[in-house]
Amino acid sequence: MKTVENKKVLITGAAMGMGKLYAQLAAKENASAIVLWDINEVALKQTTDELRANGATVHPYVVDVSSQEAIEEAAAQVRDEVGDIEVLFNNAGVVRGNAYFWETDSTRDTAFTMKINALAPMIITREFLPGMVAAEGECRVINVASAAGLTANPRMASYCGSKWAAVGWSDSVRLELEQAGHRHVKVTTVCPYYISTGMFDGAKAAPLLPILEPEAVVTEVWKQMKKGAPFVILPKTVLLSEAFKGILPTSIRDFVAGRVLGVYKTMEHFTGRDPQKV
Repeated sequence: MKTVENKKVLITGAAMGMGKLYAQLAAKENASAIVLWDINEVALKQTTDELRANGATVHPYVVDVSSQEAIEEAAAQVRDEVGDIEVLFNNAGVVRGNAYFWETDSTRDTAFTMKINALAPMIITREFLPGMVAAEGECRVINVASAAGLTANPRMASYCGSKWAAVGWSDSVRLELEQAGHRHVKVTTVCPYYISTGMFDGAKAAPLLPILEPEAVVTEVWKQMKKGAPFVILPKTVLLSEAFKGILPTSIRDFVAGRVLGVYKTMEHFTGRDPQKV
């Protein structure tokens, strides 16, 4: 895929941050329709107005992606009003941190995190993937997971669990599409380290693992999405953890990550964005 021109693009968590940046790129490449999903009605209207002012065709929907019923209703509305989606960005996400798992709330923290980070991408993709499979042109599914979906980290157990689930599911769907012969549909799983969007306020960088700038991440993801790359892992040093899993005993790997690189202490001062604004 060289461009999303004349494609219908849907982005979740689209009102601000990286979702908004993806929407701006879709508008720049003249997508035929840009569908924006977000729970923040005020920010969604602002982003919609900005994109429309620049000539983009935008369809905003206020959607709570923690609700399966809300997802299914909104998806049916999109198919009826816009048509089949050809490029899907599962970008919406939440993070809870700076507490040990037994100190967290099962409903407010664990269940909520799993619903948005793990279940929502699955349910949303299930709504739109049949249309992609039936399409003749190239289609894309981009699932924004996290480096925490590859490497465990203290004080964010539920978040890690949700992203491990997202990574395993996302790459399995990629393999299923290839096995079934639907090679015009490509799935890209995105695994970045902390990004300075507000979601990870208070989290700190570690040696070899700088806090990422959202514009740089979005630019790289957009490029790799069009290529149909299976994974986008940022920074590349995250891959060291994957290598360590295969060659080092767990005790030594924990020593290197925790004591030498300080990775296991990065969430100790995490504050994050106000939950009401996520």
